Amino acid sequence: MKIPQLIRAEFARLWATPMARIAFVALMCVPLLYGGLYLWANQDPYARLDQVPVALVVADEGVQHGDEVRSIGDDVAENLIEDGSFDWHRVSEANAEQGVEGGAYDFSVTIPKDFTASLESSQTDDPRQAEVILTTNDANSYLASTIGEQAVKQIREQVVRSVNQEAAKTMLDGIAEIRVSLVDARDGAAQLADGAATAKDGADQLAAGTAQAHDGAGELASGLGTLRDGTRDLPAQTEQLANGATQVAQGNAEVAQLGREVAGASQQATDRLAADRDAVLNDLRDAGVDADVIDQVGDRLTRAGAVVGDANTRVQGASQQLNTLAAGSQQVADGSRTLANATPQLAAGIASAADGATQLDAGLGELETGANQLDAGLGDLQTGIGQLRDGLSDGVDQLPDSSAELRKEQAANIANPVDVQTSKVTSAGTYGAGLAPFFVSLAAWIGIYALFLILKPVSRRAMTALHAPVRVAIAGWATPAMLGAVQMAALFGIVAGSLGFQVVHPWPAYGLMALASVTFAAIILALNVWFGSVGQFLGLVLMVVQLVTAGGTFPWQTLPAPLAALHHYLPMSFAVNGLRQLMYGGDVGAAGQDALKLVLVLVAAILVSIIGVSRTMRSRTLKDLQPSLIG
Repeated sequence: MKIPQLIRAEFARLWATPMARIAFVALMCVPLLYGGLYLWANQDPYARLDQVPVALVVADEGVQHGDEVRSIGDDVAENLIEDGSFDWHRVSEANAEQGVEGGAYDFSVTIPKDFTASLESSQTDDPRQAEVILTTNDANSYLASTIGEQAVKQIREQVVRSVNQEAAKTMLDGIAEIRVSLVDARDGAAQLADGAATAKDGADQLAAGTAQAHDGAGELASGLGTLRDGTRDLPAQTEQLANGATQVAQGNAEVAQLGREVAGASQQATDRLAADRDAVLNDLRDAGVDADVIDQVGDRLTRAGAVVGDANTRVQGASQQLNTLAAGSQQVADGSRTLANATPQLAAGIASAADGATQLDAGLGELETGANQLDAGLGDLQTGIGQLRDGLSDGVDQLPDSSAELRKEQAANIANPVDVQTSKVTSAGTYGAGLAPFFVSLAAWIGIYALFLILKPVSRRAMTALHAPVRVAIAGWATPAMLGAVQMAALFGIVAGSLGFQVVHPWPAYGLMALASVTFAAIILALNVWFGSVGQFLGLVLMVVQLVTAGGTFPWQTLPAPLAALHHYLPMSFAVNGLRQLMYGGDVGAAGQDALKLVLVLVAAILVSIIGVSRTMRSRTLKDLQPSLIG
């Protein structure tokens, strides 16, 4: 018999009775049920997390700020409920605990009473971390617990971002205030620098003035010292002067008195001469003296009276001068006495002034030294203030001049400085699509494995009739291979059509699915040819091994070393890797390499089957001629 005849004979056997037809259809649907239902159930579970009931307990008491109480816990709760990522139920702590234990809630999130106080404690001398309490119950769902942990991490990130933004805003506002203060300080430093420059100029003038004053004070001290030495004998000398002036005044007073007496006598003589002239002239008339004589005598007496009058006038003038001289001498005597009395004080004052001038000279020397130090110090101060002004100016330049709106944006950026931009070389799209290559490959193996429950690996009659081993083996493989290709076509329709998973390269993807199925058929055929029923069991064992080594869920690098080593050699790994490339739009070349590996496994498995058939054909019995539903 030829290969097509052997295939037709096997199909006829499968369709021979109603029970056979039912078994055949049922087993053909196994991979569709397995792959379709599983992928449907896991099509996009993350999109339905809003159906997961979660208890939310808010015990936060908040913190008093003026007339208001701030509760960050309430803000977090409102954001969570508004976000709607889960089916949040805000309940009491007791209800949450009871609900998680009883399965009403998959997990609970508790915001404790000191939540806000702990968040704001960083501004105090007792900083502490705020807590968010996650309560899970793996008996409800382990994955729900894992998802809850991720949810709490997101809550933490949200709170941290909010707190950091507020802290950054406060910091930036503080920096802005510091900048304003620095600007004021810079302007003040500039004014201070100008004042220091003015003070420096004044100090220069003061130093020059004190130097001149010191020189003048030295000259004054020297002059007063000389004056003190020169006036040391002045009191005795003025005393002698006063005594002599007193004696002169007394002598002048006596002379003036004599002058006054002489003047009186002269005045009396002058007065009497006029009276005696008239008397003499009368006596001469009475005596009968000649009138001419009387006139001559009268003329002579008149001339004598004029001479006496002139002399009297001079005497009176001299007396007046003597009086004036006496008065002046007395004034000189009084002044000399006053001078004599004052001269000791003057001498003492000059001596004191000389001593004071010496002290002034010494003090001005110290003042000059201090003025020079002040001048130097003000120079250093001017330099330091200039450096302070320049430093403040640099500080102002280094601090940004930002508006309130800009600081708000900056605070948001500081609180969340990194934005993860996901750049995907390929994208599965959904969780179910991400698992599809693995479960399609697994469904292909299960489908072939199930078919071999009713298929005869090889025609025992053909082997007994000593047909060519190659034809027998090829025919034994071709039947499940064709059925497997049909299974994969139906499964591909479910994946790409009913479930709507995106397949970038549909025909190559189906081709690889069919190739995987026919390869698995060759492997299970070889196991059955060589080991019979034990080989069928080994097919199940091999499926389990490949289930964990194919890297369908977690990366294969996370496997234990022995299992990770098997990943590179088992055919399901090639099918999973290749389908990922073709479904997601990856490297078609890499998918081609995986297909080539499957072809090599296919050829090797068929060769092993041919060898097994050849070995078996050497010893056949009549039992081999009896057909059976399950072989």
